Amino acid sequence: MQTFLLPLTKNTLPLDNLNGRKMITKLSVVFLSLIAVPFLNGCNHAETETHHELPKFEATTPFHKDVSLPRQYVSQIKAIMHIEIRALEKGYLEGIFVDEGQWLKKGQPMFKIMPKIYQAELQRARAEAQTAKIEYLNTKGLADENIVSPNELALAKAKLDKANAEVRFSETRLGFTDIKASFDGVMGHFNARIGSLLDEGELLTELSDIRQLWVYFNVPEADYLNFRMEEGDKLGETVQLKMANGQIYDHTGVIETIVGDFDNTYGTIQFRALFPNPDRILRHGETGTILLTKHYPNAMIIPQKAVFEIMDKNYVYVINEEEKLEQRLIHIEAEMTKLFLVSDGLNVSDRVLLEGIRKVNPGDKVSINLRPPEEIVPELELYTE
Repeated sequence: MQTFLLPLTKNTLPLDNLNGRKMITKLSVVFLSLIAVPFLNGCNHAETETHHELPKFEATTPFHKDVSLPRQYVSQIKAIMHIEIRALEKGYLEGIFVDEGQWLKKGQPMFKIMPKIYQAELQRARAEAQTAKIEYLNTKGLADENIVSPNELALAKAKLDKANAEVRFSETRLGFTDIKASFDGVMGHFNARIGSLLDEGELLTELSDIRQLWVYFNVPEADYLNFRMEEGDKLGETVQLKMANGQIYDHTGVIETIVGDFDNTYGTIQFRALFPNPDRILRHGETGTILLTKHYPNAMIIPQKAVFEIMDKNYVYVINEEEKLEQRLIHIEAEMTKLFLVSDGLNVSDRVLLEGIRKVNPGDKVSINLRPPEEIVPELELYTE
């Protein structure tokens, strides 16, 4: 029996090599299958979660309500009658008959300047007036007998009139040494003490009648224009005053007038309101805050927490019919406690996202728990007084 040997070429492999390659190929297929199975299972699991477990958030709808909100304006309180008490003559301050903060009656003595010089001047004026009177009477007697001319009688009469005028002038100057209250009011701060040498016109104190007060407050130009175009000029409207301690003053005031010109520096115009002050609680120079009520009939309201800001503009997320989020631009007209009054951008039927605003993006599909406003509002501590 003859044995034939086949020659090996580059296209011919030994049997052992062929079996090895088949084994490697089978192992590769098995290995790749083991890797692919968990990956495919993970994809299927993620796809199942996305399909069945959408994020769920609270949502609500806007609602309408008649609202009255107070607008606040910083104010200055002034007494209607407020004057400076000054020395009308030069001299030493001899007496003070009142105290700081005391309520005075009209005509009540306040200060006395040493009167001796003015008393002496008055005595001299009276003596000169008496001399002029005697001369006039003598001249008149001579004129009646035609001894002197009528011109000499007229000259004597003029001298007498001049002397009497000097008496009245000296009496007036002497009266200036007694300083009395010009009206009922409260005494201010002392600017001089007994024994002080006063110059003419030197400030002694101030006197304020605080039974009624003027309260001035600056209104921005935009608010002023809105008042004129929407509600009139506000004259005659009642206002409230919030005092420096945060409490509301017991009495309401009435807007009396609007100052004629705008302050171009601050873009404001000044309003003036009259307030009674029967208990004298308020004083001249105090500060406060005027509360001017603005009415918003049938206003659209949404919770503040539904609003977010981008580049100084306000937005909300609205859930559309496909349960996807739409970013909606809104315009806020006024602010309440935890609520916004919206003038544009929403309808009462819109569903507005309340929570999860930072966790979602426009176009996201979400599941919502839609709650009516009457449930949401009490939780937000609504105050509309």
